[in-house]
Amino acid sequence: MTERISWNTFFERQASACRDPALRRFYAVGLPDEKTPLEDVSLMAMDFETTGMDPDRHAIVSIGLIPFTLRSIAPAAGRYWVLRPPRDLSEESIQFHRITHAEVAGAPDLDDILDDLLAALEGHLVVVHYRHIERPFLDAAVLDRRGERCLFPLIDTMELEARHTRPTGWQRFARMLGRRPPSIRLAESRARYGLPPYSSHHAKLDALATAELFQAQIAHHHSPHTPVGRLWL
Repeated sequence: MTERISWNTFFERQASACRDPALRRFYAVGLPDEKTPLEDVSLMAMDFETTGMDPDRHAIVSIGLIPFTLRSIAPAAGRYWVLRPPRDLSEESIQFHRITHAEVAGAPDLDDILDDLLAALEGHLVVVHYRHIERPFLDAAVLDRRGERCLFPLIDTMELEARHTRPTGWQRFARMLGRRPPSIRLAESRARYGLPPYSSHHAKLDALATAELFQAQIAHHHSPHTPVGRLWL
């Protein structure tokens, strides 16, 4: 978005402007009002495994979704896809996410599952851990395949954790003392709330881990009555 408009207004405009039917439906379902309490919102934890960190040069190789609310998590209702990237996997990428050449060889392209993915996201507020992966990668992939933008508000549990563990001035003070700031990676963030360790770099399991972390963050630092507009980005 180039204008400073609300997410609700952006969705309304896109619902009218989009030519692609799946994107048009996704935007037409709309968003909760910014004042809606978190306890009244349907949430969707989403995680991607990718071949690298640059959405212009790298690709999505797996997607995990877990629907949840502040009261419950529904792993059985989640979704998981392995995808075929447009370029061969690097050995570094395979070692990181453990998805092999054989797995992606018979996997669908993102375009083949995009309608299902967008339908699953409809009506949910997306929650991720580190917002610079899922939203920009999906937007770049959809723009490449459908010629239109796929943008949406989300809540970033890494950003929330930074607010609580790295208050204003902390990093400057820590550098003066020669200390490293506390880690806000997913596993370390979960450990601060007593949540169990999970294997990392599996998209559906990381989505589950993100959903649990968000519930803990709200219970400790916020309120079920917190308006969604205060947390989404």
